Amino acid sequence: MPGGAGAVVWLFVVIVLLIFVVIVLVRSVRIIPQARAGVVERLGKYQRTLNPGLTVLIPFVDRLLPLLDLREQVVSFPPQPVITEDNLVVSIDTVVYFQVTDPRAATYEIANYIQAVEQLTTTTLRNVVGGLNLEEALTSRDQINGQLRGVLDEATGRWGIRVSRVELKAIDPPLSIQDSMEKQMRAERDRRAAILTAEGTKQSAILTAEGERQSSILKAEGDAKAAILRADGESQAIQKVFDAIHKGNPTQKLLAYQYLQTLPKIASGSSNKLWIIPSEVGEALKGIGNVLGTAVADTDDAADVTRDALP
Repeated sequence: MPGGAGAVVWLFVVIVLLIFVVIVLVRSVRIIPQARAGVVERLGKYQRTLNPGLTVLIPFVDRLLPLLDLREQVVSFPPQPVITEDNLVVSIDTVVYFQVTDPRAATYEIANYIQAVEQLTTTTLRNVVGGLNLEEALTSRDQINGQLRGVLDEATGRWGIRVSRVELKAIDPPLSIQDSMEKQMRAERDRRAAILTAEGTKQSAILTAEGERQSSILKAEGDAKAAILRADGESQAIQKVFDAIHKGNPTQKLLAYQYLQTLPKIASGSSNKLWIIPSEVGEALKGIGNVLGTAVADTDDAADVTRDALP
């Protein structure tokens, strides 16, 4: 019986030793994943920083602190009320992109670097936006982002953190200001539409006037050319008539007779209330009288001859 009790005791001791060995092995061998870093303290004092891979610690002497993520992190902070230069309260949402570059500084230089970045972002944002009016704050996002990044990167450098980018997600002015801005934008759009309409009407009128001017010029040129052609035709016709008359060698009696035939045409116009007979008409009438007198005399002589011949 005592021998059996001793065996049980030895078995218990062996089991305890095995458990102790397993615990020692578990606490001694650590695997650090990629893009992670671990800070090791030996007897409560910083000893070294563990890089990704397999490492061995001294059990009960070395202590591994929670691993730090070395990848770039994105943190979205809740909206913060900010007062602009013209005393308007706007709500601004921010997004910060940062990365841990020094695990030791991120562990010992700051207690909570995420909270510290949030508070620093809020105070810096208020300082930057406080010097701008509402319109400048709405249209100067790139400038605000650049100033925030510069201040945050400089302040967080000693914490082992590098701020790579800061973005403003939204800038929300008060509802009353939003309504006023909408009315202003609507009025601006109406004004631009009216200007464009007036400009279109003006261009249309200019083009119409230009077209009418060109049309008038072309019509006048056409009328002038037509008149010239008509004048040339009449000139040629007169020249041909003149040549034909001179070739025919007309007598004064024929010309006087043609002149008398032309007089009724001259006097037939409705507007011809008074017309003057030139001096040449007398000569023409005189010639016509001589012609008619000669014709009458010849007629009388023929009649006498006829009477004498009658029985």
